[in-house]
Amino acid sequence: MSVELKYSAREDEKADAQSATTSSSICFHCGTPAESSAVQFDGKIFCCAGCRSVYQILSDSQLCRYYDFDKSPGSSPTLRPAQRFEYLDDPLIAKQLIDYADGNVAVLTLHIPSIHCSSCIWLLENLHRLDKGIRFSRVDFLKKSLLVRFAQDKTSVRAIVSLLSSLGYEPELNLGSLNRPTPTDNRRSLYLKIGIAAFSFGNIMLFSLPEYFDASRQDLASRNLFGYVNLLLALPVAIYSSSLFYRSAYQGLRKRVINIDVPIALGIAVVFLRSAVDVILGIGPGYFDSMAGLVFLLLIGRLFQDKTYDALNFERKYQAYFPLAVAVRTGGRETSVPITALRPGDRIVIRNNEIIPADSVLMAGSARIDYSFVTGEAHLVPKDVGELIYAGGKQTGSSIELEAVKEVSESKFVQLWNDFGGPERTKTRLLTLSTTVGKYFTLGILAVAISTAAYWMLYQPSLILDAVTAVLIVACPCALALAAPFAFGTAMRLFGTQHFYLKNSGVVEALSRIDTIVFDKTGTLTETSTTSVHYAGADLTSIEQEAIASVAHGSTHPLSQAIVRHIGAQAIRPVTDFVEIEGEGIQGTVGSLHVRLGARPFACGNGPSTEEDTGRTNVYVALNGRCTGSFEFVNRYREGIREALDQLGRQHHLAVLSGDTTRESGRLNDLYPNFVEMKFEQKPADKLEYIKELQRQHKRVLMIGDGLNDSGALWQSDVAIAVTEQSNAFSPACDAILKGDSVKHLAQIMTFTSTTIWIVYWSFAISLIYNIVGLYFAVQGALSPLLAAILMPLSSITVVVFSTFTTRALARSRGIG
Repeated sequence: MSVELKYSAREDEKADAQSATTSSSICFHCGTPAESSAVQFDGKIFCCAGCRSVYQILSDSQLCRYYDFDKSPGSSPTLRPAQRFEYLDDPLIAKQLIDYADGNVAVLTLHIPSIHCSSCIWLLENLHRLDKGIRFSRVDFLKKSLLVRFAQDKTSVRAIVSLLSSLGYEPELNLGSLNRPTPTDNRRSLYLKIGIAAFSFGNIMLFSLPEYFDASRQDLASRNLFGYVNLLLALPVAIYSSSLFYRSAYQGLRKRVINIDVPIALGIAVVFLRSAVDVILGIGPGYFDSMAGLVFLLLIGRLFQDKTYDALNFERKYQAYFPLAVAVRTGGRETSVPITALRPGDRIVIRNNEIIPADSVLMAGSARIDYSFVTGEAHLVPKDVGELIYAGGKQTGSSIELEAVKEVSESKFVQLWNDFGGPERTKTRLLTLSTTVGKYFTLGILAVAISTAAYWMLYQPSLILDAVTAVLIVACPCALALAAPFAFGTAMRLFGTQHFYLKNSGVVEALSRIDTIVFDKTGTLTETSTTSVHYAGADLTSIEQEAIASVAHGSTHPLSQAIVRHIGAQAIRPVTDFVEIEGEGIQGTVGSLHVRLGARPFACGNGPSTEEDTGRTNVYVALNGRCTGSFEFVNRYREGIREALDQLGRQHHLAVLSGDTTRESGRLNDLYPNFVEMKFEQKPADKLEYIKELQRQHKRVLMIGDGLNDSGALWQSDVAIAVTEQSNAFSPACDAILKGDSVKHLAQIMTFTSTTIWIVYWSFAISLIYNIVGLYFAVQGALSPLLAAILMPLSSITVVVFSTFTTRALARSRGIG
């Protein structure tokens, strides 16, 4: 049941009776001066009944830890009747807001501008304690967005929006919020600001020519006239062209954050006000030319930075996440195409455990969709032919045929994968460090500016303005903040050329800290696409072969797909009662034949097999309960894997987990004799426990598997890489996807992650050296504000260019990119 603000006349009278009249009182909830309307409740003072009621809601729900994160963190709610959200009860309107719904669980994303601090995040991620229908909520602080997963039978979009509004976090729901300015609009506005600053700067310089050449010859009237003309020309520069810096500084201060634009805005305002006073009082011509030139150069620098970032931008389009293909059926034939080539109307084939890449309509087969990828809850949703299936659902059962109705770029697939799991999983210390250093650096700059003003006030007051303005402008913590994102981002893009796709930039740093690598054997060290397959046992009829191929076709396991290729059946027949048990095998019914494929205990029970042990990997076959034989696989290890293991073993401990018997140990020892451990006949639970044991020994573990039987171990490891062979069955528990034929490049990749960390440190050093040198001259008054305005953006550009091109150059020298 949702919580709404409700008031009675008696409560309001009681609140009024408790009102205080002190103007110095500060609202405990939102920090607003309470003045004469202060309301006392529970020993605390509030500016209005709304803030009092929000506090009471939080107190009754035992959520007052909200106030421990920050002082007066809340926003004062607008007391409007809840009926104003009645339109959200309209199913058509609610559907436009909902990202996903299956009749039981829905996912909703809302934009909330008032999110501003850690208290907001804590409260909004505890909404389930205020509304029992909300199962999960998560804040994206940078985007000011809130993702809510809720039970549709217990709450609604209207109830959630009403709750948020009652807490002072009203989401943007107006049509205008869906049409925010595009980058093109923002760039056009920047050009206009630059044009006005350039026009004013040029004309101010023109009217100041007499002052530059020989001010003593001017008559007083002309001097005053030119001064006022310059004042008028400087006004649009100080108000409009500089608004970008004022707005950014104001937004930061509102959130109790001092960003880089605070000293810049302060410097512009100081120069303009000082110059205006000089002209109005007739003291002198002021510094309007310096101010206009300063703003012009700062805006040019901002534009140059934007264009440089665009040119070096490492942000990836959705295509960069997936080197994967999807099976498309055309004219009765099944072919693999990149998911980037998937178009509406294409018929796609999805097997067991494969994730649906685009919103599609079910055309054939029995669909049982696992939406835990979307909802976080593992329950299967049955779908009938003709029903819509959202992207991100995972098929559980036999293969199905779908018709895509959207392109991958239009679905939530990429976002879902990127959002899976908590952000702490690959939290990066360097990105956090650069942000923290940038914040304190700005505070330090303000302290240096104040000290500089105090010094020159005592010794040479005429230099105060130039020195302080130069100090405020020349120092640039932006360069510190940009070093890590651009180095990591460039590395991510270069890794993509090796078919190694990372979920986020934090994975780069996490990989550099790894000391233990655990391999799953099948599909990781071995190459299943060229595995030699031989059937031994009773002769199979063509119908039996088609039945075996049809059941194997429903699985994404490399051995199952090898069986399909080996049989080469002309037709894949419908399969019912399909089941795949991790680490054991698969079964299903085709016509009158019940097929079981897998390990001998699963397929044939504990009785004797039809063949003696051959020292090879076997998949046993049972038809209608009768063990008929087995498919024997001769493992082929990947090309270049021996050299890759030798290089990796120099700096990491290597281990192997395998579901095979110990008969493979000899070949693995020949491949790499220094494995710290080789474990065989490992079930998924055994692999998970092994990762936990390593972590209890304080190891930083990288798990590399095919993502099928290894999801638990992948999720438990510090970093997880899923190796894929043209399949969209990767596990959302992974942090990266590596194409099978690129496993041989893993040693270079791991080495280069450490190199990237050093590039970030070098970038930090360059930025600090630049700022120290700039401040040294600025505090002495030897650096003009105009020169400081030129140097400030150059520092950011220098660090970005250095981190980007150094990363590229060193990557090429190591065979990456």
